[in-house]
Amino acid sequence: MSDWQDRIVGERMRVDDEFRNRVEASSFSNQQWGLVMTAVEFDIENPGDPERARLVADTSNLTHVMDELDNVESGMAAMAGGQQSDDDGGILGSVKRALGLGGSDDSPDEERESEAAALAQEYADALQEKLEENGRWDEVREAAA
Repeated sequence: MSDWQDRIVGERMRVDDEFRNRVEASSFSNQQWGLVMTAVEFDIENPGDPERARLVADTSNLTHVMDELDNVESGMAAMAGGQQSDDDGGILGSVKRALGLGGSDDSPDEERESEAAALAQEYADALQEKLEENGRWDEVREAAA
């Protein structure tokens, strides 16, 4: 983690709390959103230019966690005593999806990945706004430069 990212931990915790309602309004559970955020990295574009500097969410690694989102939910359901079908989740379902079996369309996954990327950028925008409100944006931006 870079120096500027170490400096924003407190703001991130506050934005996490404030962003909870936005996550609940999405198609992601809190557990799924947590997994999404493990794949998101933040960067500051144009950090040397105060007018053009912007906090952005690098979502290029989302593809690696998208298949696991359903497993998070099925695992939570199993722990809560719910029953899962091998067609929808579980180890057999994961193997079938990995092999391309089961006739599922990629479109829902692509839509879900797009939603995750858009939500991550909303989070980045909220984080930048929080830093600006607290008078810390210039400090963080300069540290990134």
